[in-house]
Amino acid sequence: MASAFGHVAVAYAMGKTVDTTWISTRFWVFSVFCCVLPDADVLGLLVGIPYEHVLGHRGITHSIAFAVLVGLVVPCFLVPHSSFWSKHYGVLAIYFGLVTMSHGLLDALTDGGLGIAFFAPFDATRYFFPWRPITVSPIGLTQFFSSWGLGVLLSELIWLGIPVACWLLILRGMKRKRASRGREAH
Repeated sequence: MASAFGHVAVAYAMGKTVDTTWISTRFWVFSVFCCVLPDADVLGLLVGIPYEHVLGHRGITHSIAFAVLVGLVVPCFLVPHSSFWSKHYGVLAIYFGLVTMSHGLLDALTDGGLGIAFFAPFDATRYFFPWRPITVSPIGLTQFFSSWGLGVLLSELIWLGIPVACWLLILRGMKRKRASRGREAH
């Protein structure tokens, strides 16, 4: 898996892309929750669910179906008075679904594990992308504080940190350009 740091960095960049009038502390809490939620499946290891099982690590909680379900449910808690059929609800559902889905996509870019069950529960086949530049993160906190963990952070700095920073700079430039056009119009 990519580390929690990598997942949160990507979710942050995604969140900075949406309409800023919707952003609140609750928005960010749900964004972080959604981007790390798929790894709740590691708890299954503690109760004896094998890694390779559809309920195991990188199984159903890393699937597209799970991400869609999370995307549909989370706005109920973020904007409880918003209509399910409203544009606001729909945009938030797509956003939170994509944030949740980003977890599996990032994990499919790592160089370890058994792959991602993108199509679970309909198909338990595990997949990786052909290009896997991100060093897989260890499961467990103690192993993260080792040379392996340092390698993961360096890998993510290169393959996630740089693209996220570039995206945030592009967004900042676009925001400044819009602000300057607004001042010129008045």
